[in-house]
Amino acid sequence: MSSAMIRLSGLKLPLDHPAEAMPAAICARLDIEPQDLRGHSLVRRGNDARRRNAIQLVYTLDIDVADEEVVLARFANDHDVRPTPDTRYHFVTHRPDDWGGKRPVVIGAGPCGLFAGLILAQMGFRPIILDRGKVVRERTKDTWGLWRRAELNPDSNVQFGEGGAGTFSDGKLYCRVKDPRFLGRKVLEEFVAAGAPDDILWEAHPHIGTFRLVSMVESMRRQIEGLGGEYRWQTRFDDLLLEPDGEGAQKLRGLVLHDGSVIETDHVVLAVGHSARPTFEMLHARGVHMEAKPFSIGVRIEHPQSWIDRARYGQCAGHPDLGAAAYSLAHHCANGRTVYSFCMCPGGRVVAATSEEGRVVTNGMSQYSRAEFNANSGLVVGIDPERDYPGGPLAGIDFQRHWESQAYLAGGSSYWAPGQRVGDFLAGRPSTSLGSVEPSYKPGVTPTDLAHCLPPFVIEAFREALPVFGRQLAGYDHGDAVMTGVETRTSSPVRITRGKDLQSLNVAGLYPAGEGAGYAGGILSAAIDGIKVAEAAALAMVNAAH
Repeated sequence: MSSAMIRLSGLKLPLDHPAEAMPAAICARLDIEPQDLRGHSLVRRGNDARRRNAIQLVYTLDIDVADEEVVLARFANDHDVRPTPDTRYHFVTHRPDDWGGKRPVVIGAGPCGLFAGLILAQMGFRPIILDRGKVVRERTKDTWGLWRRAELNPDSNVQFGEGGAGTFSDGKLYCRVKDPRFLGRKVLEEFVAAGAPDDILWEAHPHIGTFRLVSMVESMRRQIEGLGGEYRWQTRFDDLLLEPDGEGAQKLRGLVLHDGSVIETDHVVLAVGHSARPTFEMLHARGVHMEAKPFSIGVRIEHPQSWIDRARYGQCAGHPDLGAAAYSLAHHCANGRTVYSFCMCPGGRVVAATSEEGRVVTNGMSQYSRAEFNANSGLVVGIDPERDYPGGPLAGIDFQRHWESQAYLAGGSSYWAPGQRVGDFLAGRPSTSLGSVEPSYKPGVTPTDLAHCLPPFVIEAFREALPVFGRQLAGYDHGDAVMTGVETRTSSPVRITRGKDLQSLNVAGLYPAGEGAGYAGGILSAAIDGIKVAEAAALAMVNAAH
């Protein structure tokens, strides 16, 4: 993107404004004559719905004017008027023609591993990508096996396989990480090149949806393979080959796979996702530095999407420029806990997301259209190691497993999930039936008492927060709204610590990355982290060659 343009942010126009209102508003905002406006292009569009019956669209635009310098000087102290930044991706290095090093390995084919592999391939390093799961279409069949027939494949499910956990989600593509190099833009552009809709480049809260993600990751896989990368599916790694580095730490020399074979390599991107529990246990046993990390626990709560649309948009509900309404809620409780909505999925469904037998885990997903009947969101409470699961780096995993097992029992020991009407929950009585809101979780929901499968402090916090949220969003605490448990995989329970060079603190050549290592939360931030670690590994490989 050339910088010889002006970026204008925060330009507001009414919903349903005519096309000619845009250039007039630009000229008024920049105090220029119509003949001085040469053109404009859309960068971002959001909405301001604080006044439900007077909703405005909010634009960021790149504008070509007759004299950029004069206009920029006039608005020198206005942060909403600035030169258009260069958002092109710039590679930090490329593989030298005479490079003779070992091929890098990426472990995990989720968003982080996908982009680490893509960047390494685009720089010429021909990465090997390992994943314990299957290619995305075979994995989808296995996932439907749990949803339709209550049959779990522990190696191929919502958590494991091509595309990672993000494949069975809303496909949200926004995050709050600082991104001065516009790595997020690189991610979005690669997604569009792989078949994503163009609107993800300019919607303020872009999303893709599950079905589109399936074909996109296939397209990106073909690109990586075309650049010399290699995928190995249904391949677990069970150990690291390490040797002392002479300074009290260790350096990586290879990987031992589940079948006993060895891959010799000096650089590994560890992008295993937040549910790779056996891997975390192996790394801890091998002395890789890690620590327990805060995460959250709770349920999925469902309401008819029409309720949320009316509560958020009033008489504008259903407008095509607004789509299905989302929400974000938080409440600080008297018991010191914070309850908040998490991963809200408009027009979607609650899905079975366990990766271990005898446990129930919920998550949310939706398609690009967001056209299904219910809205769902995680309703969760933040927890931390010192207070809730002391005992070492792996204590959070034990905490998760305990409540997931309790949910399995409460649901009937058949992968059905325990559920409860909000009215019954607030009254402190078990649900024996469901009301007007039909839960979407498959294979099914068992009405019960969620107090059997959540810590008491979570139950207490929810009972305080739900009426508060009902005052903020009409209908949120409606008696027939359904809570389905349990939501435990909000983020990784461990952080595999790394230094400024993005390598493990005590294992040179190992690059912990993405959500599983504790450095991301969601598709976009994981993909950005994948790019960063790929760049760090590439620079290290080039420097080692010299």
